[in-house]
Amino acid sequence: MDKIIKMGFVGIGRIGWSMAKSELSKYPEKFTIVAACDLIADRTAKVADLYPGCKEYTDYAEMLKQEDIEVVYIATRSCDHFDHAMMALKAGKDVVLEKPATVSYEEAVELYKHANKPGQPKLFVHQQRRLEEAFCKMMEIMDSGKLGKIYEVNIRQFGFQHRDDWQTIQEFGGGQLLNWGPHMIDQSWQLLGTATADIRSYLFQETAGGNCEDHLGITLVGSNDRVVNMYISGATALRTGRTYELFGNRGAAVFEGKTLKLRYINPEQEIPEIISNPGTPGASFGSSGTYESKLKIDWVTEEYEIDPEGTGLPTYWALLHETLTEGKPFIISDHDVLTIMRTISTVKAQNKYIMK
Repeated sequence: MDKIIKMGFVGIGRIGWSMAKSELSKYPEKFTIVAACDLIADRTAKVADLYPGCKEYTDYAEMLKQEDIEVVYIATRSCDHFDHAMMALKAGKDVVLEKPATVSYEEAVELYKHANKPGQPKLFVHQQRRLEEAFCKMMEIMDSGKLGKIYEVNIRQFGFQHRDDWQTIQEFGGGQLLNWGPHMIDQSWQLLGTATADIRSYLFQETAGGNCEDHLGITLVGSNDRVVNMYISGATALRTGRTYELFGNRGAAVFEGKTLKLRYINPEQEIPEIISNPGTPGASFGSSGTYESKLKIDWVTEEYEIDPEGTGLPTYWALLHETLTEGKPFIISDHDVLTIMRTISTVKAQNKYIMK
């Protein structure tokens, strides 16, 4: 029988309640919630109804005194993540921290000084979108070699909202860079396939309230001569949802909506070296004329339907349980989280002014 990990939850808002009700409840043999903390008592009462015996708190420091809590899950406002995680770590509790880990690279570095070393509590960040089926399939296609050398990747998360909550206010760690950014930046670095890159970026505020960006672009130019263009927007009315595009010198793959399409040169077909002719080309277009090789390409096409929110792998919580109980390396490393936060801090430094 699996060891049941006893958890304390702080922040029972949209994400915290979703994790308690929809995610963690799938694993009653692995996790249980023994404490819940929120400034709004009605919210902790909902968790206590779902997990009998769960103790309720409105004071986080008091909750941390509860001895049987093994792991603290933190889903408070982004600006509070650093302080709340540090309090739990200093109380000797392992921590699962909602993204963003912190609001700056420097804060993230400081947190890791108190975690994940011998004799210290463990710190995990909830970067669960690394496990999404569509993303994993794109990684699989890229690694298969079907598309040849991948030279460019485009990844987008688009929507259109007149958003007006705290996540539009800088003071609280708002903005798309800290909201969708950690997920999309994490996927972008994985798709880039190298640890070093030149970073270029821009930020806009167009349809949301507050004083944060709601439309942004980041380009990673890798040391492996691959480019990843990443876009996040709450101000785009078409092509909403997630899209991925892989461009290689033997084919391409595009995922949009729920459909993944591939078109690539048959792996058995060898492409001879292309020798350019400096002479005058024919007067017509096409393979007999001016811009296209006479080589007849044997194209292969594939098409799949994929749930954009689905996962074909064990979920985040199942993998976390294995790490906590069996010591297996976790899918998201400290280095991964620090890379995300360093990228966010770099983009902030590049954009002192948000375009409007």
